[in-house]
Amino acid sequence: MREVSIKDVATKSGYGVGTVSRVLSGDKSVKDSTREKILKTIDELHYVRNVNGARLRTKHSGVIAIMVPIINHPFFAEFVEALEEEANQAGCSLLLITSQMNKEKEGEILLKIKQHEIDGAIFVTHYEHDEKELEGCPLVSIDRHLPGNVPLVTSDNYGSTMKALETFYAHGARRIGFVGTKPTVESEVSQRKKAYDDFIAEKNLPDLSKWEDVSHGQETKLVEAFLKEHPDLDAVFASNIMVAATVYALSIQNGKRFPEDLELISYDGTSQIWSGNPIDCVRQDIRLMAKIAFSTLQDLIEERECQPINIIPTTLILGKTSKAK
Repeated sequence: MREVSIKDVATKSGYGVGTVSRVLSGDKSVKDSTREKILKTIDELHYVRNVNGARLRTKHSGVIAIMVPIINHPFFAEFVEALEEEANQAGCSLLLITSQMNKEKEGEILLKIKQHEIDGAIFVTHYEHDEKELEGCPLVSIDRHLPGNVPLVTSDNYGSTMKALETFYAHGARRIGFVGTKPTVESEVSQRKKAYDDFIAEKNLPDLSKWEDVSHGQETKLVEAFLKEHPDLDAVFASNIMVAATVYALSIQNGKRFPEDLELISYDGTSQIWSGNPIDCVRQDIRLMAKIAFSTLQDLIEERECQPINIIPTTLILGKTSKAK
């Protein structure tokens, strides 16, 4: 039996080979109605794309990389899972690299892009890179600012943090603490601390913060020192869920009740299975972040125009560790 070709799909669907090819490559310029009809035809004919042939023609490997500091962290794990779904739907392979404490790994990925072993990468990087290193590499950055014209995907760090702090203040909290892990590179994550600094200055409140460069997985010492320095807090804003989970556990050990004795809101609210605690949070739409990061990278690979800065809205989830009902 003759193998079904892309020309067969074009003939039966009534569209040109070029349009069918754009649908197969995930080109968003194709109208939804056209895409649906072509996909239905592909299904009816049981057409299987010759991926290797397509890659030879386009000079693309069909592989993209995701670079994260570690994988056993709620945000990174959920982001990678969502990104893998996007890649699978587009017929791409995803190469996962963890880079904490090893800048050479990031350099290796940049080299693989330049050697056309992979098509591009999404970086959640911990290290500085100069513009020359990144030249000619399709890259998208999550939260971190990279030199040149590397597109950025992030969330509303400043506005969301400010909203959480205003929530504490509305409940009568005046001794509001902030604890978090400071990024080692320029990052939108630092806007969370800036929001706190601006908030306490505006409200004339004491600075009860601890903001330090701490490796992922080493949050306990940071939180222990923070709670020892500030034993009489009304409320705490934690910069991420791992820090928040540690604040919650240690405070419970010290006899604190949530939210009666202490309120707590975390940024990076991810699945509760990671902490086991019902911590109120600023929840990022991680799946939307992954979707936009992937589509932006595809635009770069295909040399299409893309949005340089993408700020994803968040949701403030309240009711368990704050007094909001």
